[in-house]
Amino acid sequence: MIRIEKVQDKQELKEFITFPSTLFRDDPNWIDPLFIEREEHLSKKNPGTDHITWQAWVAKREGKVVGRITAQIDTLHRELHGDDTGHFGMIDAIDDPEVFSALFAAAEEWLRSQGARKITGPFSLNINQESGLLIDGFDTPPSTMMPHSKPYYAARVEEQGYSKGIDLLAYWMQRTDLHFNPSLSKLMDRVRSQVTIRRLNRKQFAQEMQVMREIFNSGWQHNWGFVPFTEHEFATMGDQLKFLVPDDMIYIAEIEGKPCAFIVGMPNINEAVADLHGRLLPLGWAKLLWRLKVSGVRTARVPLMGVREEYQFSRIGPVIALLLIEALRDPFKKRNIDALEMSWILESNTGMNNILKKIGALPYKQYRLYEKQI
Repeated sequence: MIRIEKVQDKQELKEFITFPSTLFRDDPNWIDPLFIEREEHLSKKNPGTDHITWQAWVAKREGKVVGRITAQIDTLHRELHGDDTGHFGMIDAIDDPEVFSALFAAAEEWLRSQGARKITGPFSLNINQESGLLIDGFDTPPSTMMPHSKPYYAARVEEQGYSKGIDLLAYWMQRTDLHFNPSLSKLMDRVRSQVTIRRLNRKQFAQEMQVMREIFNSGWQHNWGFVPFTEHEFATMGDQLKFLVPDDMIYIAEIEGKPCAFIVGMPNINEAVADLHGRLLPLGWAKLLWRLKVSGVRTARVPLMGVREEYQFSRIGPVIALLLIEALRDPFKKRNIDALEMSWILESNTGMNNILKKIGALPYKQYRLYEKQI
């Protein structure tokens, strides 16, 4: 018998959060997220809960957790995409069709009660947080803030009537492979006098974060499933970036003094926490601080990048992106960062996909977002 239980208290939330650690125990590429971070993510401390209502469930067999799932309603998504939308996320389960079926039945029933007739996901908790189900690239660990899955997940999800909405791509490249061929270099040289690439100004950190938010929302507004970042969300993200990211790994591009694009390079936190097994106590916090601030990590991720809409389809737009990527090369070299992930990129973003391939990046992971009418 499979028993589906709502997550309603701290102990049940702990079971929900720690279940993947058991499920992926024998996966050499699994990295436990910090449990304290997951607890905050699934609490009112997450600014996304200003506009997201969610419910979580665990599946149990003989008292043992064998699966989990969330369902959520995002009011900002409904304002843009219709008031009949809903989402699922954080799906993990043993390889048993009955467990997947029971979990999705609970999530879909709850979503129907919230007026949902179209479901997309997985998101945890929306598209601006962890998104997608890994369908290719299981042989390497996930980078920070990217999901990891079992190879059988896709088949089990599709058995529930879900079909592909769109795929997301992650690119990997060695820093030393980052190069600009003569034609790209020529294009970049032509516009250097028009574009100013500057570091983030830490003295005006809050204002800079809101500038980046406006650029992101402008540049991404027509993308699949777009939900705008709120001021609260970007301010909270700024609090994290202030601690985790050096000033010379965040750049803003300006044309005639007006910010038009930005890029964020982030040390790969997953590399630093891989052996902590999700716990900061008793000595995990000291190891993490040492690795981030002293010894450093050898890999990084570019999790955020945006170009204002008005420049995206102009001749200068792709060149601005190249100049921002170029700006990260020396800071990465200075910190002995050998490789980086650029993610995620919509498969439909032909311009950015072409740019990354031209500078030596290779697609190495693929994530799928699903949809279903109910």
